[in-house]
Amino acid sequence: MGIDRRKFMKFAGLTAALSLAGKPTFGALVEEDSLEVTPPLEKLDKLAADARAVGQPLTARRWAMVIDLKKCHDAENCKDCIHACHHTHNVPEFENPKDEIKWLWKEKFEHAFHEQEFEFVQEEHRHSDTLLLCNHCDKPPCVKVCPTGATWRRDDGIVMMDWHRCIGCRYCIAGCPYGSRSFNWRDPRPFIKDTQIDFPTRMRGVVEKCTFCEELLARGQLPACVEACKEKALIFGDLEDPNSEVRKILSSQFSIRRKPALGTHPEVYYLI
Repeated sequence: MGIDRRKFMKFAGLTAALSLAGKPTFGALVEEDSLEVTPPLEKLDKLAADARAVGQPLTARRWAMVIDLKKCHDAENCKDCIHACHHTHNVPEFENPKDEIKWLWKEKFEHAFHEQEFEFVQEEHRHSDTLLLCNHCDKPPCVKVCPTGATWRRDDGIVMMDWHRCIGCRYCIAGCPYGSRSFNWRDPRPFIKDTQIDFPTRMRGVVEKCTFCEELLARGQLPACVEACKEKALIFGDLEDPNSEVRKILSSQFSIRRKPALGTHPEVYYLI
C-alpha cells in the first residue's frame, strides 16, 4: 500500500479537524484551485464508456459464421485471418508444437470432416486446408462439463470464456469434439511479440479459445478475422435475421457443418 495505517489515521483526523473548524477540506481546496480530480473508480467507468463509444454495439439473436471454402482455397497459403485474430487477442507463439495455443487454425479437409460422409466431394476441397475455429454450438458440451461456470453460452449464441474463473481442469477440452480449445501449459505472456493493451493476457493453467471477437462486437466492429480476409471468404451475421447476408447465403447455397450427427448444432457453416 502507498500509505501505512498510522499515516492514514493521521490524515483522516486532520481532515475531520479542518471540517469541524469550518475550514475548507481537501476536496474544497482542490475546487478552489480549479484542479480536476476524478476518483479512480469514476476514471475506470469513463475509460469503459469511451471504449463502448467507438460505435453502436453489433447485436444479434444468434450469431453465425459462413466460410466459403472456394474463396479461401483460391488464396493459397493465406493466413491473414489467423494472424489478425492472434494479434488482436494476444495469442502467444511457441516454438514447441506441444505448447501451441490456437484460436484459428487450418487442417486438411479430410481431417476436419468425416471423409465418408462426403465421399464424392471435389478433389480441390479434399486435399486443401480448411479454416477451423470454435463452432459456438447451440448445445455446447463444453459448457455442460465445466464445474466452475468459466465457460458459458450467451443468449446470442457466443460461447464465452472467463479466464479468471477457469481452474485448469480441462474438462471442457475433453468435452469439445472439435479440438477448439487450447491449454496454457506455460506462461504465455513472455511469448507475445506485440501485446495489445485493449485485450487481457492469460496465465499458465487456463484454457482459451475463439470468442467471435465479442469485445469488437461491443464496439460496433466485425470480428478481426472477417475484417482481415481480402477474399471475403468469411461472412458473419445474425442467423435469425432473414435479411442478413449469412441467412441469404445459407438459404441459396449448399453448406456443411462439422460433425452434425453429434447434435451440438455448430454455428460455423462451410460452403463447398
